[in-house]
Amino acid sequence: MTPDLATNTKANATLLADRVAFVTAAGSGIGRAGAIALARCGAHVVVTDLDGKLAVEVAAEITSQGHKASSKQLDVTDDDALQSTIESAIARYGRLDILHSHAGIQIEGTLEQVSPDAMDASWALNVRSHFMASRAVVGQMKKQGGGSIIITSSNSGVQFDREMIAYATTKHAVVAMTRQMAADYAKHNIRFNALCPGFVDTPFNAGFEVQMGGRPALEDYISKNIPMGRWATTDEISDAIVFIASDMSSFMTGHALVVDGGECI
Repeated sequence: MTPDLATNTKANATLLADRVAFVTAAGSGIGRAGAIALARCGAHVVVTDLDGKLAVEVAAEITSQGHKASSKQLDVTDDDALQSTIESAIARYGRLDILHSHAGIQIEGTLEQVSPDAMDASWALNVRSHFMASRAVVGQMKKQGGGSIIITSSNSGVQFDREMIAYATTKHAVVAMTRQMAADYAKHNIRFNALCPGFVDTPFNAGFEVQMGGRPALEDYISKNIPMGRWATTDEISDAIVFIASDMSSFMTGHALVVDGGECI
């Protein structure tokens, strides 16, 4: 299920009025849904994605409905490109209130199956890119008196998945990093929270599908092992994104917000 700008979420068009949001990996799935939801709540959203065409399409979808967005192709593992793209957004709009650092990769396998290069790739995208994005925005947020930084982890960051060493390790690491940054920057009114989705029916689940032996086996797992017995929708995750981004969560920092239908319990 993909979000519909006319019906998605309980959006309040003034909730994020005059705020600027920067979203990575916003071309599809959760990133796209979150970017749309933030825009519907009044933010100007800078939509970025490794696939520049997808970023353009999402921004166009937002603006076609009377909301505010711009787009940029971005490889978040390119430190210089990430820094300059964030700096350009700040220079253009004068502030940056919300960062949703969402990009990630899912590589399946055990210790013996995951190559060192694959582990390095997981670390670069699932941890280091979030560190670099946060580092690029925190100075501006200090100057303007605060902000909300959302880093996508996973419910795999609060539990352990069988035969997913690279994914589970990096997702736990990003929760720890988020909490550390929250402790360090709370005095500056900068909130850091980790978003921890469970199974959402997007192409990102390819690794779990391979690991479980195909789509039928994955569907069987979801029906039997998730207490709510189903996938999450991207709409349900975007509601959580708006909550963390907005003043509705103004006294919440250092939290790992799990949205997984009860799987981790």
